Parts: sequence; C-alpha cells; structure tokens
Amino acid sequence: MIREKVEDYVRTIPDFPQPGIMFRDITSILQDPDGLAMAIDEMQEKLKGVEYDSIAGLESRGFIFGMPIAYNLHKPFIPIRKKGKLPCATVSETYDLEYGQATIEMHRDAVKPGDRVVIVDDLIATGGTVEAAAKLVEQLGGKVVRMVFLMELDGLNGRERLAKYDVESVICYPGK
Repeated sequence: MIREKVEDYVRTIPDFPQPGIMFRDITSILQDPDGLAMAIDEMQEKLKGVEYDSIAGLESRGFIFGMPIAYNLHKPFIPIRKKGKLPCATVSETYDLEYGQATIEMHRDAVKPGDRVVIVDDLIATGGTVEAAAKLVEQLGGKVVRMVFLMELDGLNGRERLAKYDVESVICYPGK
C-alpha cells in the first residue's frame, strides 16, 4: 500500500530507549520500496537549485540515503566514518557525546579547496555529529552548502547549533 507522505512510513516506538522518548524508527522506511523511494526522492528534492560538487554521508545511515542521491545526480560520494575505518590518509574531528567523546574521519583527498559539499544524514538531533562532519570538510578548504536530513527532532535544538549552515529536513518532529 502506497502511503501519501514519507512520515507515514516511520514507525514510532514509545519509551525507547528510555521512558518519555518517542523513538522514530527508519527501518520501516527501508523495508518498504515505496517508502524508501519516497524518502530518497524527497531528500533529493531539497537539493534543487543548489550548486555543489559532491555529497558526503555519515556512517552508516547517511550512506543509505546519500549514496542513491549521489548516484541519481551523478555526483561523487564522500564517506565519513568512525575513526580507524578508512584505509588512506585522513583528517579527523573529535566531538562531545552525552557521556564521552567520539571521532569521525574523512579521506584527506576527498575534498579539494573550494569544493562545495552537501552533507546527508538520516537525523538531526543535537547536531554534534554533523557539525563535526562540516568541520572535516572545512579543514580541507571545502564549503558546506547544504545539510539534508530525513528527520529532525526539533526539541533537541540541532538546527540552532547548525545556524551558520543551510539546513533542510523532510520531516520535523516536535520534542525529543
């Protein structure tokens, strides 16, 4: 059954991983070919009129959505991965988590000075991971011209953290 909106494909699980959280599960989108096509199409639509050279995606769900968009638009894809997963020379960025820190990396030759890059991911929550991804692009002299997300959790204020970037999301949920 084809549904009308991509959010109709999102499964909501109350009180996961803790009481009071409404977990928005994208696996229900991935398991439905119509939902997956709609999600990719709507994210891709957010790039109309934007001039850019490549698409970067964050491990792993940014790969799921970024790769088909890059393929459809005939653009290079830049994987941004957890520390230690890329085989060539990398640049890295460490960022704070709720309990500790994490580091992401990108190949040093993935972005050339002046390159215009779009960053794609499934979710914008607090914005910390994608902010670190933008810093990787900028370390290499690139410019982040847009960030595209399937979902946004408005109550976690990620958009405010990313105020200096052009941020687009397909679905915006209130709360956490």
